[in-house]
Amino acid sequence: MTATMKNSYSHRLAIARWLACALLLAGCAPMSEPTPPKASTAQPTQAAKPAATPVASSGGAAAAALRVDPQRSLIAITVRRGGAFARFGHDHVVAVRTLEGRVLPHEQRADLHFRLDQMTVDEAELRTVAGFTTQPDADAIDGTRHNMLFKVLDAEHFPEVQLHAERPADNGPLRASITLHGVTRQFLLPATISEHNGVMTVSGSTTLKQTDFGLVPYSIMAGALAVQDQLELRFTITAAP
Repeated sequence: MTATMKNSYSHRLAIARWLACALLLAGCAPMSEPTPPKASTAQPTQAAKPAATPVASSGGAAAAALRVDPQRSLIAITVRRGGAFARFGHDHVVAVRTLEGRVLPHEQRADLHFRLDQMTVDEAELRTVAGFTTQPDADAIDGTRHNMLFKVLDAEHFPEVQLHAERPADNGPLRASITLHGVTRQFLLPATISEHNGVMTVSGSTTLKQTDFGLVPYSIMAGALAVQDQLELRFTITAAP
């Protein structure tokens, strides 16, 4: 091997080692890297108490409150990678299977809440539904979950997410407020609402941005490896007497 070839080989090897180290340091953080506390530009709104998703009442009669059934309810959030080196990272699916709360059909509103530390990360079935063809190993999943809870969401100080939703008289999109990380934001959520034998199901999908709640999308190497700001959310919420 000539001196020129040796130098070229050494140069490529050094770049490969540097990239590998950077990726190891990045882990598989799903959302954002810890940053020094700073004044949030968002104007947090004090939410009353957990809230939820509205439902239609039958015949105009006042109906009894319905309880959310966690076993038949699901919120799935798809978190996608970005940046020039996106192929070296992972997309993720975060799921909520412990949703609690109640739906008041006669008042056309609902109040829901769940704990962040009860969320799951990268369930194989949900990754398939999201169209992903790979499955991170257990260590990668644990790293993602730890980074998400403690470096991004600060679940120790903000352990719960609260949702409140109301259905307008014209049956348009749900008017929802979501409180996450101490910040409350309002959204219009297109949803399908059905009732069968006293059981109500509300389903739909939407997109949210991390920055809406004062979160900073994770990135390294000047953004060459990053997490996209936009999150894809789909939900099915079932409530019964």
